[in-house]
Amino acid sequence: MITRENLHKQLTVGEVAARSGVAVTALHFYEAKGLLKSQRNAGNQRRYPREVLRRVALIKVAQRLGIPLAEIGEALKILPEDRAPTAADWKVLSEQWRRELDERIEQLTLLRDRLNGCIGCGCLSMEACPLRNQGDVLGEQGPGPHFPKD
Repeated sequence: MITRENLHKQLTVGEVAARSGVAVTALHFYEAKGLLKSQRNAGNQRRYPREVLRRVALIKVAQRLGIPLAEIGEALKILPEDRAPTAADWKVLSEQWRRELDERIEQLTLLRDRLNGCIGCGCLSMEACPLRNQGDVLGEQGPGPHFPKD
């Protein structure tokens, strides 16, 4: 239970891991990537402000959405470091990510709908291949293996 006395108490990496459900090694990795910041005590041990718990939750939700860590890091840079992200902060981030998710959903839906047209032969030069070589663009590049730039 949070009391007035421990409201501003900094958390150890183990406490953050236990409270967030994220491994200590993952927290160290996030810190190395600049997603989280800690302070060091006199014994050179990491200490995190309580607000880090909301940042960790934000990172985990964004990862679950398929947002790359580099993009999460860029998004976190716009948030103030001296407080936990708010609902308004999340709204800004989620609107940006929503557009990307909508695009990805559209691409995956097209892929799913075209999946029946693939016979899995690996030829990559059939005119009818709707997944990897639509319109036989690879056949126009001459003999041998060619892969379209995705």
